[in-house]
Amino acid sequence: MSEAFCVELRRSVMPGGRGDGAFFVRRRSASVGPVSVERHTPLREVEQDEDGDEEFQDGVPFYVNRGGLPVDEATWDRMWKHVAKIHPEGEKMVQKIRGMPYLPKIPTPCVPTFQLSTLVPDRLEAIQRYTRELQYNHTGTQFFEIKKNRPLTGLMDLAREMIRESLPIKCLEAVILGIYLTNGMAGVERFPISFKTQFSGSSFRHIVLGIHYAGRFGSLGMSRREDLMFKPPACRTLLDLVLEFEGSYRRCWHSLKKVKIGQYVSHDPHSVEQIEWKHSVLDLDRLSRDELRRELERHARDMRLKVLKGAAVPSSPTRERRKDTSSPQRSQSSPHRRNGRSERRSSGEKKATEQKSVNDVGYQIRV
Repeated sequence: MSEAFCVELRRSVMPGGRGDGAFFVRRRSASVGPVSVERHTPLREVEQDEDGDEEFQDGVPFYVNRGGLPVDEATWDRMWKHVAKIHPEGEKMVQKIRGMPYLPKIPTPCVPTFQLSTLVPDRLEAIQRYTRELQYNHTGTQFFEIKKNRPLTGLMDLAREMIRESLPIKCLEAVILGIYLTNGMAGVERFPISFKTQFSGSSFRHIVLGIHYAGRFGSLGMSRREDLMFKPPACRTLLDLVLEFEGSYRRCWHSLKKVKIGQYVSHDPHSVEQIEWKHSVLDLDRLSRDELRRELERHARDMRLKVLKGAAVPSSPTRERRKDTSSPQRSQSSPHRRNGRSERRSSGEKKATEQKSVNDVGYQIRV
């Protein structure tokens, strides 16, 4: 962890208060709130949850900020203790930064905006560049709690908060941010891909946002390793994308053990549906290369079918609801107008007409 990063971190998330400099530069609002944290446990003593929700990620223990922003004093101190443990200069570096009366101003990354003529590959690169500018969170405290069972609309609110605060993030937060920034991008479908690898007897987990565009696959994400996050949409098949990540892991001396792939994520930021994180779970130790290819082809077909099925469903259920619940006086071909036209008839004909209309329509409720 570089000293410059720690300086930036201090300016970004420090709580207001005593003499270690209570001011904020990187965010537009003064926030990082009460948190609930868990004790660190050695990695081999904890079996991480299959969804990666335990306080372990990439084989490194970390705390989760469960109470919002700003961070309370106890958690702030606990975070710095963790930083002192993992930094080569330890407590000396921590005291040097926390004792500075003034810190250099850190610019806030700008959210990318696009012209209508901007090509999709260029947009994806700009989104990845913005994600990278937020920096990877090495502090040992995850600032934004990601509950995978939250509806999509709640996760999009969290993505807006990430943009507002501009704090360093980890891979799962980058997936949510990537979904938000690619919403409404024509022809682009997004889906989560998570990996489980092994190195030196320990298990490591990582997740990226898969991208499908123009018949090609790629990814967006955040990682310490440059080749474990962004892949331009150039892979012809889903298998090619998985093999691309397997090669990247091999260069880090990791062996890829398991891949979990979810379904396409809705582009509606107000959707109440949940993200399907693991539609397919693939154990690479048990599958041959041909079996892996068939499973990935099946998953790609399932994702295409979901898109086709979604296209067949009306895009605005609220509009349909209004149509069904409109006033009976309008929807039943205006019986009031029909009766008005028959006022010129004799009284006997009028009674017969009214009797017939009631029998045809059935019981009515006046609104």
